[in-house]
Amino acid sequence: MSHSKSEYKKRMAFILPALEGGGVGRFVLSLCQGFMNNGIQVDLVLARAEGEMIQDIPAGINLIALNSSRSSNFSRKLKLIFSLLPLFRYFRRHNPDVVFPIWYGADIFVILTLRLSSIFKRNTLVVFTVHNVSTLIGSFPSVPRQHLAKVSMWLSLRLADKAVAVSKGVAEDFSKVFHFPLEKFRVIYNPLDIEEILAKAKEPFSHKWYNKGISVILGAGRLEEQKNFRNLIEAFSIVRKEIQAELVILGEGKERKHLEALIEEFGLEDDVDLPGFVANPFPYIKNASVFVLSSDYEGLSMVILEALTLGTPVVSTNCPSGPSEILENGKYGKLVPVGNSKALAESIVETLRNPLPKEFLQERAKDFSLDIAVRKYLDLIECAKKSE
Repeated sequence: MSHSKSEYKKRMAFILPALEGGGVGRFVLSLCQGFMNNGIQVDLVLARAEGEMIQDIPAGINLIALNSSRSSNFSRKLKLIFSLLPLFRYFRRHNPDVVFPIWYGADIFVILTLRLSSIFKRNTLVVFTVHNVSTLIGSFPSVPRQHLAKVSMWLSLRLADKAVAVSKGVAEDFSKVFHFPLEKFRVIYNPLDIEEILAKAKEPFSHKWYNKGISVILGAGRLEEQKNFRNLIEAFSIVRKEIQAELVILGEGKERKHLEALIEEFGLEDDVDLPGFVANPFPYIKNASVFVLSSDYEGLSMVILEALTLGTPVVSTNCPSGPSEILENGKYGKLVPVGNSKALAESIVETLRNPLPKEFLQERAKDFSLDIAVRKYLDLIECAKKSE
């Protein structure tokens, strides 16, 4: 089904606690841009107008902050509590046609607030997009929070009008864990704004190891256990015995001290750099010799797609659930067992010595373009509206 801009005179709202750096933040901003390109009004509704990606919000997006500054230091849970009344008022006042709740395991409260606000008005379509495998719930900081997330997910899947998974693996995982019919999931890969990525990759950047004829191995993501950068650092210690290279890991998070201690333990202080969060990672990715994903699990892994877009060779753990789908079981990049630093090191060395052609990788990235993803979301929404 094809669409012209005139077909859609809708208002869509994305509801988040904040706009943090990472795959979900890029997913939201890309989809917002894609909907705007189709003449749709987009509201970005945040508990607080904060996060690493606030400065990246495209012009034309209607940014709505729900809370006052008093909640700036609160947890996501408390931010949600303080946001429910303002969120209720937002729904009553603006009555969006489509809502995307993205509240990290507490989405059900957003959905219930919406349903309560629309008792005397027409229903708003709720599209619940699942971004990661259910293993993520186990990383939540407390057992009560984990139970809350499980109940929230179970109810959200059933109370939302449409359920979307960002990969086939995510759909299969949630179908099994939450006893939700697999056929009710629509798999829509995260949008990849290829033109924007290519443009941003041309921007100037500075790093001591780039442009000096040194092989740079790059990792990127929040410094959390899920990303298993410990595995990458251990693999790099093996790589350094085989080939001259340096390691850069972009991102920030609670694992920093542990990673720094591990770097010191291996005696790699002069060969590993942790620059922290970088607003524009694309020049780093474009100019890296190889991009490595060392995660224990992922939903899809946008950063692999971004590496392919820029023609950078990829080595990834064969974790659930996105990498094998993106790389087509090893056709577009090497896949290694999760947590196996020796296998990871061997694949990095082999990739550095025999990288896949840049054009070959970039052609694969086109299958995940922003236009394709937006068209699938619009088809889903249009079909849902027609069935009402």
